[in-house]
Amino acid sequence: MTAPESQQVADPEAVKRHPILFRAVRQRRNPRLRRTDITVTDEQAVKRAVKAASLGNAMEWFDFGIYSYLAVTLGHVFFPSGSETTQLLSSFATFAVAFLVRPLGGMFFGPMGDRLGRKKILALTMIMMAVGTFAIGLIPSHDTIGVWAPVLLIVFRMLQGFSTGGEYGGAATFIAEYAPDKRRGFYGSFLEVGTLAGYVGAAGLVTALYAVLDDPQMDAWGWRIPFLVAGPLGLVGLYLRLRLDETPAFRKLEGDKVHATEAADRVETVAKGDLAKIFRQYWPTLILCVCLVGAYSITDYMLLSYMPTYLSDELGYSETHGLLILLGVMVLLMLLISQVGKLSDRFGRKPLLMAGMVGFFVLSLPSFLLIRQDGIPAITLGMLMLGLSLVCLLGTMSSALPALFPTHVRYGSLSVAYNLSASIFGGTTPLLITALISWSGTNLMPAYYAMAAGLVGIIAVACMKETAQKPLDGSPPSVETPEEAAELCAAQSPDPKF
Repeated sequence: MTAPESQQVADPEAVKRHPILFRAVRQRRNPRLRRTDITVTDEQAVKRAVKAASLGNAMEWFDFGIYSYLAVTLGHVFFPSGSETTQLLSSFATFAVAFLVRPLGGMFFGPMGDRLGRKKILALTMIMMAVGTFAIGLIPSHDTIGVWAPVLLIVFRMLQGFSTGGEYGGAATFIAEYAPDKRRGFYGSFLEVGTLAGYVGAAGLVTALYAVLDDPQMDAWGWRIPFLVAGPLGLVGLYLRLRLDETPAFRKLEGDKVHATEAADRVETVAKGDLAKIFRQYWPTLILCVCLVGAYSITDYMLLSYMPTYLSDELGYSETHGLLILLGVMVLLMLLISQVGKLSDRFGRKPLLMAGMVGFFVLSLPSFLLIRQDGIPAITLGMLMLGLSLVCLLGTMSSALPALFPTHVRYGSLSVAYNLSASIFGGTTPLLITALISWSGTNLMPAYYAMAAGLVGIIAVACMKETAQKPLDGSPPSVETPEEAAELCAAQSPDPKF
């Protein structure tokens, strides 16, 4: 599909009127890259978009993280049983239920985002997550309403999972398509800063409750407080989402005077719901994305969600000890993520991703041997070793994954692949590790599981293409200043890709 000539010639003053302008490179027998063909970004507009997407993401993951940090208490409240292991398995099974519907959420919200707009869909997912989380805080206990308590818990967990299915793919695509090519890793890393901020907020609140309240108080009413906080936080997240500007591609669909790219035209045509075409034409890239996200999800959920339960249930530490150590590790990771994003812009996505995968393959067993030692310093060192491996993935994935797919199928493909993999591998991680420990009788099973994930990740990273400092597939180059655009035109020879 070739853009009309009227869309190929841009007013030089338009750069000053719009935050970001997309210009399609003319399809000619002897194509030449011209200044008006290049996306020139406005730094303040990009920062506002990144901030809004990341803060909204933090609200989402605060809601989602609460459940994992209260898993032991929720097992007591909703699944009374004579066996602590049965309670914990039941609680983590309910945790995994939310992931079963995430792919459905991705397939539902992805095409809808292209019909109704990214801003509206991101606001809708925020509302659904807040409602689902708030409602969990209102469910009566099993002692009050019997079997209906876990039934309602499952229903609202599924609502949480369905809304999350529309979160990552949209937010990662949004930031990736706004950021300049040379700084996509840096800006994309803030999406994971938002994720960790949500987890830190959830872990901090739960830690404070465990420190202040005793076990009977937590079981009776204390567990409800973090879930009920989701109500006002949801309003904050909704406000942030509604302030997001629509992308130029969608403004074109609404008849705005933004000159969209050829790639944006293709988004209009394909992303409205032809998921069969995505599976048929891009299945190799989908499989690669599933493998990358699977390795990443297993290690991520093992450290950030399961580890406090491992320390308390398997090693006998109090919930407060585990959460405090994890809080310290997560705060450190938050400080490092953006620096890792910068490194990925400079040295490439593959070296950073490979370092993280190799780290899990090599360091998981030594880390868990340290964690099993008696003493907080050994536990902290072991978790830091895992955390430094994870931060290589956290700071890079948000820019690497959207670049796997062409612009015209990016939102739908990433949503489907990411949520499918996160559902199969991430959501089941606490449940499978708990079951494997019970079956094998060794509490080193998390290390072996992480090593297997790292090995799969190493193979996947070796198979992927390097995308750092390159235009997104299907989009023209994106730069920060008109001067950089002029330099690029002068330095670049005609490229048949455009």
